[in-house]
Amino acid sequence: MPEPITEQGQRVLSLWQGSWIAAFAVGVVVWGLIIWACVFHRKRAQQKRYEELPPQVRYNLPIEILYSVLPFIMIAVFFYFTARDQDYLNDMKAKPDVTVKVEGFQWSWRFTTETQGKTVTVVGRPGQDPQLVLPSGGKNIRFNLESPDVIHSFWVPAFLFKRDVIPGVHNSFQLKTLDKNGVFAGRCAELCGTDHARMLFTVKLVPPGEFDQYIQSQAGRAQ
Repeated sequence: MPEPITEQGQRVLSLWQGSWIAAFAVGVVVWGLIIWACVFHRKRAQQKRYEELPPQVRYNLPIEILYSVLPFIMIAVFFYFTARDQDYLNDMKAKPDVTVKVEGFQWSWRFTTETQGKTVTVVGRPGQDPQLVLPSGGKNIRFNLESPDVIHSFWVPAFLFKRDVIPGVHNSFQLKTLDKNGVFAGRCAELCGTDHARMLFTVKLVPPGEFDQYIQSQAGRAQ
């Protein structure tokens, strides 16, 4: 998976890794039991002579309870951590440092960034993918998603998170950036029509001071 550039992305990565570790551990136990049953409960030569079956286990209440309770406990643990992290990802109580209005349309994006009473708008054009500039270093970024036409999906792989952009529905989410500067690819993750593949963009994380200079120089101008 991509290296996360937000605190929320780190939480998603931890959940993903923990789930794989737990799944592998369960797999090892199951494989071990299958091999054990095949090796130690196969018909022996003496049993084959008299057409006897190995000792059969049936109506064993303790085993049946174990087989019922253990999966329930495992599912409950998975559910707890998933629900906990889902609540964390959906939490928008912190005051945003930057608010971005994301408009997905056929076949590009419009980003309207508001901070410190100033506004910068970036619109994608044919042959020119839009770039969303954001501050790094622990800044809270709120995204408000809208679409005037069909369903799109705002996806930055380095966020380890995506959310649909639906006509008539105002979806929102909030992220806290890490101190990781760079340019990161983004795209529409919902098949939205003929030129869906053109709906590309980039997110550029810069130090807060550089971001402030960018806002000062571009405020009020549409790019």
